[in-house]
Amino acid sequence: MTVTVLRVADPTDCYAVRYDVFVQEQKVPVELERDELDATAIHLLATDNGTPVGAARIVVKGDTGKIGRVCVRKQARGTGLGAALIREALAILRDMPGITRAALGAQIDALGFYEKLGFTAYGEVFNDAGIDHRMMELRFDT
Repeated sequence: MTVTVLRVADPTDCYAVRYDVFVQEQKVPVELERDELDATAIHLLATDNGTPVGAARIVVKGDTGKIGRVCVRKQARGTGLGAALIREALAILRDMPGITRAALGAQIDALGFYEKLGFTAYGEVFNDAGIDHRMMELRFDT
């Protein structure tokens, strides 16, 4: 496996990976998967030997970079690809002036994954597109 995680100007491949994981596999309604934030988001694409296998996006609001739409196709799960996507997102955010924290809405079964990467859960469980989530954050100023 030769994995590359890059910021991309054209998110078409990101959308394809997201569609496969969220709509096809997790049964998220297609009209909820894409939203108006995609137009201004920073998009990250993970490839394995040039084949798109993972994606994430970053939306900046105030002093917070919200990492979202993190997904990895089935064949690439358990390879460290998801962690590589998050580390790249965090590196981008740390380089942005004025950003003091990263936040994300984690699916409940992924809380441990994000905790290992330094995130802390806060707030109540909430439902997003039929899947229970919890907010998590990682502060850069501590």
